[in-house]
Amino acid sequence: MAIRAAIKQNPTGDPRMKKWTWIGALALLIGAGYLGFQQYKIYIPGIISEWREPIGENRPIAWAQGPAVAPSGKRPPNVILIVADDLGVNDISLYGGGVAGGAVPTPNIDSIAKQGVSFANGYAANATCSPSRAALMTGRYPTRFGFEFTSIPAAFASNLAHNGGNSPYPTIYHEELNRDLPAYADMGVPNAEIMLPEILKAQGYHNIHIGKWHLGEAKPLRPTSQGFDESLGMRAGGDLFMAEDDPQVVNAKLPWDPIDRFLWANLPYAVYWGDSARFRPKGHLTDYFTDNALAAIDANKNRPFFMYLAYNAPHTPLQALKSDYDALPQIKDHTQRVYGAMMRQLDRRIGDVLQKLKDTGLDDNTLVIFTSDNGGAWYTGIKDHNTPYRGYKGTFFEGGIHVPMMMRWPGKIAPGTVRNDVAQHLDMFATIAAATGARVPSDRKMDSFNLLGTGPKREVTFWRSGHYRVVRAGDWKLQVSERPKKVWLFNLATDPTERVNLAAKDPARVAQLRKLIEAQNAGLPKPLWPGLLEGAIRIDVPLNAAWKKDQEYVYWAN
Repeated sequence: MAIRAAIKQNPTGDPRMKKWTWIGALALLIGAGYLGFQQYKIYIPGIISEWREPIGENRPIAWAQGPAVAPSGKRPPNVILIVADDLGVNDISLYGGGVAGGAVPTPNIDSIAKQGVSFANGYAANATCSPSRAALMTGRYPTRFGFEFTSIPAAFASNLAHNGGNSPYPTIYHEELNRDLPAYADMGVPNAEIMLPEILKAQGYHNIHIGKWHLGEAKPLRPTSQGFDESLGMRAGGDLFMAEDDPQVVNAKLPWDPIDRFLWANLPYAVYWGDSARFRPKGHLTDYFTDNALAAIDANKNRPFFMYLAYNAPHTPLQALKSDYDALPQIKDHTQRVYGAMMRQLDRRIGDVLQKLKDTGLDDNTLVIFTSDNGGAWYTGIKDHNTPYRGYKGTFFEGGIHVPMMMRWPGKIAPGTVRNDVAQHLDMFATIAAATGARVPSDRKMDSFNLLGTGPKREVTFWRSGHYRVVRAGDWKLQVSERPKKVWLFNLATDPTERVNLAAKDPARVAQLRKLIEAQNAGLPKPLWPGLLEGAIRIDVPLNAAWKKDQEYVYWAN
């Protein structure tokens, strides 16, 4: 059309005019092509992935069957570790809150605490997912083996760097560090690390992984190479929960969030079964993972098993079943309603897992643990994920790391117990080892404490992501950041929501806690891969809120 219009403007046929007409038309075509490329280039990673590894049709899953009859005598307990993804402490109703001011009660998740123990000071090992999961599986600070940053593809980092929104504090993209970036598939927990299922296997446990992994895609780093006998789920960070155009799904896209735009453009709707090629699951992933968890419990009811049930809900992209969405008309905001519907589904399906234990007679001999990998995310636009705490995922304020943590084990844990001592993701390793009689490795520095024992408790815990470093020692918490160059000191005994910064008033304590951080970091190895990005995250408002210069923020390195 542009060429035709240009020619019409030169009806005389002057050769000189024709030359410039064609040059102008060609320039218009190149410009249009460039604009088109800029608009659609976000889809390129997904297109390449689909070309390299096409997604097959749904296939049945046959879980390995245990003995037909349970052996006589006492047997060790089963363990089910349930981990939600980006679930904030206020997303469940146990603590008097819940999504949309209590519109979405979570009675099944709450029941784990009511029938067992809830840790009032439960902490994620990191404020983003991969390092937290690495800590859960190893019982060691991930920085001890170089797993400092969440693994992300280079294309994802580049997209965020060039589409960072309207922040007055622009994203810092260390493009020069791409030369040090290993292949995305190799970004994971080294095979030499000893994972929880490996010590349980030595005790005769059958180990099952269902759901999210995000600890490495290359074969030596996959679940089945790290102690799991069977694995069904996602090797990378996440997938679509359903096909975007499924008639049973309600989607909520976040136009203010470059992360969300990238996910919708590139995430597949696919899973892996062991080392298989990827294929399409059936239904919403929360249902698919739960249905397979129920089948796996049936298959293993006559032998001790460990199940790592790692849901990707309620992480973005936000996709809910229409039936759950329709059940929440009282929530007027569409995004929050979809999120609430996802929480409603997650709670219901966890209830099905708990009921299956009763139906199979395994209830009294199963330790069930529930937690989240980190706090609720700032980019959802939902401001009350982590109420009453300040901060979001991607910050070491309490909102980013203070997470639900609860356990039930009938006959072993008194119902309704509330513990105030600090509990950390790191502590799952020693706690599960003690419950099962497994041996904690003695050939390396371990950072895990048995939460159900009478021995020493955690007094000091650390968090780190690049220049941003934090310690909690007793009731005191120090946060140190280079961007902005700032120090926050809080007394969590009197100020659990971190409102009053005491750093200027107590420099001696700041110096004392700094020394703890320095001692912890001394001698740690170089990160296995660099943090390509540093992005500003505000402490008190979500991503879709207007930026104001006086808002507190911290640059998160990843």
